[in-house]
Amino acid sequence: MKASNIEAILQEELHRIAPDIDIEAIERDEDLREEFDIDSIDFLNLVIAIGKRFKIELPEADYPKMDTYNAMIAYLKESSLSIS
Repeated sequence: MKASNIEAILQEELHRIAPDIDIEAIERDEDLREEFDIDSIDFLNLVIAIGKRFKIELPEADYPKMDTYNAMIAYLKESSLSIS
């Protein structure tokens, strides 16, 4: 899957959880929870939604690998390559 597709899906899911946030203005290397002012449940909902969209399992042990916008993109690129 192309990085642009991964990013588009991530943006859609982030917008669903935090609709008032301007995704274009975020700091891509800042903690997602702080950047979007979301709590642990919202983050969990994001990870579950992303997993469903990509049809991949995102283990809880890997959550720290997805703590920033850029880290989430990199993780999803790597995960989608391994299932392609």
